[in-house]
Amino acid sequence: MAKVVGMIGLGIMGGAMARNLVRDGWRVLGFDTDPGRRTELAADGVEAVASPVEAARTAEVLITSLPSPAAVLATARALAESGLPKRVVVECSTLSIADKLAVQQVLAGAGHEALDVPISGTGSQAVNKDLVLYASGESATIETLRPLFAGFARATHDLGAFGNGSRMKFVANLLVAINNVASAEAMVLGIKAGLDPKQVVQLVQAGAANSRVFELRAPMMAAAEYLPATMKCAIWQKDMDVIGHFATELGVPTPLFSATLPVYAAAMAQGHSADDTAAVCAVLEAMAGLPKRG
Repeated sequence: MAKVVGMIGLGIMGGAMARNLVRDGWRVLGFDTDPGRRTELAADGVEAVASPVEAARTAEVLITSLPSPAAVLATARALAESGLPKRVVVECSTLSIADKLAVQQVLAGAGHEALDVPISGTGSQAVNKDLVLYASGESATIETLRPLFAGFARATHDLGAFGNGSRMKFVANLLVAINNVASAEAMVLGIKAGLDPKQVVQLVQAGAANSRVFELRAPMMAAAEYLPATMKCAIWQKDMDVIGHFATELGVPTPLFSATLPVYAAAMAQGHSADDTAAVCAVLEAMAGLPKRG
């Protein structure tokens, strides 16, 4: 397989993935609706193109990392209408199962193939190639694309039938949502008790209470610095909605996940939409009567 790929969406995740693929020797044709992102990534070796279809004229494989179902479906429709021969679309966005299936149907109708490959990891993990891929779809295609996946992720797991990757992502993200707020709750308890927040981070990491989410987000909470974001609160709200609806459809109770919803909503209401989701710490600090830091 030629080492050429199209990256559609050059945001926090897509941009980091594209940079790592360039470093791994791939020719990356990148598109984003924001011209500034295209220019920024061009400085790192990503070849800017004017549309997803332009990327697909050269690249037989496209990776989509986009913020909304509408954006992914528009990309699928453009490719379906392009008249190009078979292309493989590796869909990495967090969408509902219904949205993923709609994208698959549009592409299949034009002779293209979709894989459902959600990502476990944050923007900072993406920079370090510390991502895990939950791949689903045709196993033979997943196997063929393992060299591509290794260019931006540390592990790829084949989950079987198309859509199972997303189902696994919902399970993982439910825990991320809970662990993030739990980390903030612990940090605020320590801060109000008069402990040094940096020392709280160090000692929790050294003990049984540690988690990957705590490792990634607690240092931001200790410093009260929520930029640059590894996952923006505004985008996370979309992911939370998808998880909540999925659990409701299955009739699964989610008391802890549900308890986090008003905390994330408060973060949005208090102006943290562009900040990292670690900003829920600021929400709990205000609720605890602590003075604003940072």
